[in-house]
Amino acid sequence: MINKRIFLQAVAAAAMATAGMGSAIAADITGAGATFPFPIYAKWAEAYKKETGTGLNYQSIGSSGGIRQIRAKTVAFGASDAPVPGADLDKDGMVQFPAIIGGTVPVINLEGFAPGELRVTGPVLAEMFLGKIAKWNDPKLTALNPGKALPDANITVVHRADGSGTTYNWTDYLTVVSKDWADTVGKGAAVKWPAPSSVGGKGNEGVAANVNRVKGALGYVEYAYVKKNKMNFLQLQNAEGKYVSPDDSAFAAAAASADWFSMPGMGISMVNAKGAASWPVSTASFILMYKDPADKAQSAEVLKFFDWAFKNGKGLASELDYVPLPDALTAQIRTKVWTQIAK
Repeated sequence: MINKRIFLQAVAAAAMATAGMGSAIAADITGAGATFPFPIYAKWAEAYKKETGTGLNYQSIGSSGGIRQIRAKTVAFGASDAPVPGADLDKDGMVQFPAIIGGTVPVINLEGFAPGELRVTGPVLAEMFLGKIAKWNDPKLTALNPGKALPDANITVVHRADGSGTTYNWTDYLTVVSKDWADTVGKGAAVKWPAPSSVGGKGNEGVAANVNRVKGALGYVEYAYVKKNKMNFLQLQNAEGKYVSPDDSAFAAAAASADWFSMPGMGISMVNAKGAASWPVSTASFILMYKDPADKAQSAEVLKFFDWAFKNGKGLASELDYVPLPDALTAQIRTKVWTQIAK
């Protein structure tokens, strides 16, 4: 009888040899960064490999990790939900462009309520993340939800433990809607979370898992993770005073008036956007590449991948409630951004 350990080693060796032969034919594209767009990048990569034979090796490690990796030149592209400032792009010799639009959502673990049944305003949400509202039956929450039997339960804030573009966008929003938050915490990819009862999670995946695990939890994740994990969420009041639920149409409404080339590197903020249907924490996820890449062949493959995704990946994006970039914008990205990358 064949020794099981020897058999498994042989299988592993054969798999590695097969992978080596495949890479000789078409080297996989390498990228790293934001967890926010990971679900759609994975879908695009699966479809792209079936069509072209070229795979995508994307490390979903958070925006800060993606920026570190591209600066270390260990990947062909970095991905960040927090846009890199124009001065830093110039210093590093990089370009930046949006790849997809989505939204970040306040998620909760509170029994007895349907998704979107409970409402919150931006200032009240900020007080919850500050720890100033520590109970679910706080008078400010009950006033926003008349007729709802909110429990006398502690609120546990769940936040990102890693440097994160999702955190940057979330704290950008809280800074806009709350002077108290702006003065005491501010915005950033990593901040000091003030709520006494709080727990960290790595990536959108880690935050989603902890919210689903901890009774009374309040956290924030990208909407694809809400759908994937069947999570409960809060309706949020937008800049027009309307309570809205997150979905692709609400994210698209927020992006409708975006002036992408008004900021270096297209690094605009869409938080608290005008419009009655706009979701208040909508955002783009960005791609970082070198103008003069060390591996021009890999860089060219990255552009081929995103060119394919812009043309053919809209349906897959919509299925996950991301918003694909409009054709007029992707045409501008090709002529104004990609032309800066040496072939």
